[in-house]
Amino acid sequence: MTERKVSASLSRSVRGTTPRLQDLGTTPESPRTPPFLRSTSSYFGSPGAGSRGEEEHVVIEIGSRFVRGGFPGESTPRCTLAFGPDEQRRLGDYRQWDPEHMYRKQKTRRGQDWGRDHELYPSDLAQVDMGLVEDKFERAMREAYNKYFLLDQKLDQKARRILLAMPSRMPQPLISMMLEVLFGSFQAPSITLMSSPTLSTVAAGLRSALVVDIGWAETVVTGVCEYREVHERRTIRAGKALSEEMANLLTAALEENADPGISKSNISFEEANEVLTRVGWCKSRPKNRNTMYFPARTSPVLEEFEDAVESPEPTVTIPLLRAGSPTEVPIPFAALCQPAEKALFASETPVNELDEHELPIPHVIYRVLLSLPFDIRRLCMSRIIISGGVSNLPGLKSRVLAELETLVNQRGWDPVRSYGSAQGHHDAILRERRENIELRIEEAGDKVSEFLNDGETPAPLPAGLRAPDVDIIDKKLAHTTLREGPPSTCSVGGSIRGIETLGPWVGASLLAQLRVKGIVEVERERFLKDGLLGAVREKEISVVQRQSMGPGILGVKNAGERGSWTLGIWA
Repeated sequence: MTERKVSASLSRSVRGTTPRLQDLGTTPESPRTPPFLRSTSSYFGSPGAGSRGEEEHVVIEIGSRFVRGGFPGESTPRCTLAFGPDEQRRLGDYRQWDPEHMYRKQKTRRGQDWGRDHELYPSDLAQVDMGLVEDKFERAMREAYNKYFLLDQKLDQKARRILLAMPSRMPQPLISMMLEVLFGSFQAPSITLMSSPTLSTVAAGLRSALVVDIGWAETVVTGVCEYREVHERRTIRAGKALSEEMANLLTAALEENADPGISKSNISFEEANEVLTRVGWCKSRPKNRNTMYFPARTSPVLEEFEDAVESPEPTVTIPLLRAGSPTEVPIPFAALCQPAEKALFASETPVNELDEHELPIPHVIYRVLLSLPFDIRRLCMSRIIISGGVSNLPGLKSRVLAELETLVNQRGWDPVRSYGSAQGHHDAILRERRENIELRIEEAGDKVSEFLNDGETPAPLPAGLRAPDVDIIDKKLAHTTLREGPPSTCSVGGSIRGIETLGPWVGASLLAQLRVKGIVEVERERFLKDGLLGAVREKEISVVQRQSMGPGILGVKNAGERGSWTLGIWA
């Protein structure tokens, strides 16, 4: 009988020696389970969640400068890819590892818009090469799929459905190009389109809201009621103008501190964007204050500034490039809020001198609220969502809400801004009505007192002057409300209030996780056959619920498919 040979590691344990950890891991007798290399779709899910189909969808958000992607059920996207010159390098381009590359400024072409090289698409497609835009988008999506979505080549062979979050006014040529790339290169079986304002409302836990998306090229204010976009206005007061104003401020400071013999140097887009991200801020709404900061040597001596604090003005030292060499430029911290004042609020320009697309952000919000029906206005004005990349600027959200509340208190909800020559007549009519009401109330009180003194029955008062009768049911409900506490926040309305949101991508991730069926759902075969021309013109179509046991099980042909599809708000 042949004896089984005992391994060296086990023989050491038999002799009384404690086996080492590496010996236990290499023994052929110990069972070994191959490690699970694939991460789960949710941070709180089990390792085997991938085999149950939670990751059938891929959630993608498209903006003018970024593309975000990830899986449903996650709180943050797995990747955020930018469209810059460094991200569009060719194979074998190693300039980013060159020590002198960081000191070389990228020159802006003459006549080129500010930040054009960092955009996927501009707002105007008249002079745009759609082939170049398609190449940029396809390269970004291929990088996202290869690095972040295909976690295991053996397990991720199945094509996934895509939920695409995009702006509500995306041009149809761009939509067609993106669908062709996703259907052709990545074999997606279907793509569901959803608008960013609605997804921001979902991510805030609301059904109705006023979404203020301060993006790159423009700011879009959208009124959403019951997940439907009701009204929309836009303005060019956004991140592009803000970044350009910051570049002008830095250029002026650089020229002011430059030596006479050195040539002028312009600020690059990367430098302006970096300074804006790090030290840019927005000041609060100006008030009548007596305490102000002045430099110690130049503080004025005036009666109205008797309590002025004499202290050195805080400055920020910013490293910049001048004539190819690094230099440091001191800039007052109070001056770093001027770009936001000029670009977003236009404080130095009267509103009547601005065009419709150049209005400040608070005025656009006020006009959107004024255009809404009063019942929807009551819901939206207390659920104002300020989103977008520029909304992270310190102090911006509180400033916008304060300016909006001031506009409402000054103008009210009268759509007529000025009555012109009839303004005096209009004020006289309002004053006369107010005096008549007060006079009728006084006369009614005098008559009641006279009748009570004479002992006669008083005449009935008009219904408008009577005190309301006390309803027993209303009184009981009021007591119940006081006993149970204040009303919930979902029933609050009629006041200016801001709401935080997690962003459009999180809203899309939540809807994809809950298997919510969208109105705009494009099937691959239908799109490859007819393109966008195969969509109907109706904004909404009836959605046939899919059978749980599959189509055709009840004898109905194509019971689980749609007879037609629509582009919805993009039609």
